Amino acid sequence: MEKIKKTVIFVGYTCNNKCIFCINYDKRKIPAIPYNSLKREMISAKERGSTYLELIGGETTIRPDILNIIRFAKSLGFETIMIATNGRMLAYPEFAEAIIQAGLNSIVFSIHGHTAKLHDVLTDTPGSFKQLTQGVRNVQKIIKKSGLKISLGTNTTIVKQNYKYLPQIGEYIRKLGLKNAEFIFVDPTYGGAHDQFAKLVPKISVIAPYVHKCLDIGKKYKIPHWHIRYVPLCYFQDYLNQISELLEIQIYSNSEHIAPDFYDDNAIKGRQEVGRIKPKICRGCKLYNICEGIWPDYIKHYGTSELKPITK
Repeated sequence: MEKIKKTVIFVGYTCNNKCIFCINYDKRKIPAIPYNSLKREMISAKERGSTYLELIGGETTIRPDILNIIRFAKSLGFETIMIATNGRMLAYPEFAEAIIQAGLNSIVFSIHGHTAKLHDVLTDTPGSFKQLTQGVRNVQKIIKKSGLKISLGTNTTIVKQNYKYLPQIGEYIRKLGLKNAEFIFVDPTYGGAHDQFAKLVPKISVIAPYVHKCLDIGKKYKIPHWHIRYVPLCYFQDYLNQISELLEIQIYSNSEHIAPDFYDDNAIKGRQEVGRIKPKICRGCKLYNICEGIWPDYIKHYGTSELKPITK
């Protein structure tokens, strides 16, 4: 299988949610990439061989020109045009219909809780869960009616407030009819989780049993993509076929990131070599060469004592 080259564009950091853990929590006032600049970036990405365009933020759907952005991406011939979204704007049927007709063919919904109480606390936005759920249903109705092939997925950030509910969150996602799920251990490098580490960031050893039960849902129902991301492999040696990073390097030849305030020509390599570290205790682990390790800020706060190299 030929690997895919992906371009990820952060269209801007403005958001209509206020997720307490957001890595871009401190970037809300940075100006968004102007429309004409976005067009140039998309053209350049296509010329560099990208076939997969991922648009993220902030919240992509609140840009007034988002429909034109999607239409232009479609005109360039990207095979996949994806957005990551909190789903709230898609609760409006006319908007949901318009953005899909514009050419959007992949949507990842951010679902951080299985109830309004939990999700809305984490987004710090009352009513966000209700709108998210309606957004999912609206898109599903459009797909059923139109017959269009649109990939639907989810991402769930794992923090202290929701890790005990991961099995319930997984079941909620499955019952919603979404079968492409990523459960993402919170990144404390920047933003909300960095500034409020003690409040938000749990220990890997503590969350592992709950993550296992959640991942077992994917196993039980034979869901092709039901993965965990950003965790050391020593706690997940029985779930290696459900590790996002291991799948990522099989599928993508490269993933470049373009943002209002930075450019990374190879985000996968950068994360492996700079973003994550493997402490001395990890040496000798049989999974050492395929594991990306853990966030440096995590080690700064919790140390390395809970890491357990696999030697047999």
